[in-house]
Amino acid sequence: MIRKKTINPERVRSINGGFSFIPHRFLIDGFLTSLNQKELLLYLFLVLASDRYGLSFYAYDSICSLLQFPIDDYLAARNSLVEKDLIAFDGTIFQVLALPPKPQKKPTRREDPVAVAKLIRESLKEA
Repeated sequence: MIRKKTINPERVRSINGGFSFIPHRFLIDGFLTSLNQKELLLYLFLVLASDRYGLSFYAYDSICSLLQFPIDDYLAARNSLVEKDLIAFDGTIFQVLALPPKPQKKPTRREDPVAVAKLIRESLKEA
C-alpha cells in the first residue's frame, strides 16, 4: 500500500466561504473522458460558480466572455451537458446535478448534431 504524506502541510485545502466539489466518481466512473474539452470547461465553471444546491445564475454572455467561447460552442456544450444529464437549465438558472448512474458515451461525428450543423454551414459557405 502506498503511504501518503502531504508535501506542503501549510497549504492543505479546506472549504472557506464558497462551496463546490466534483465527486471522485467523476474520474473513476468515466464521466471525465465522456466530455469534450468545451463541455468539461463549462461543467467545471458551473461547479465552481454554483452554491451548495448546485445552482448558479450566470448569463450566457458572461459565461462566453469568461470561458472565451463563441456562442455556438457555449450552446453546444450546454445542450450536451443537459443531454448527458449532468446539468439542468431552465433558461435562466443552471443546476449541476448529482451524477447519473453511468456516463453517456461520446457521440461519433456522424451522430453529433452540432458537428453535422457545422459541416452544413461550412458547405454552404463554399457554395
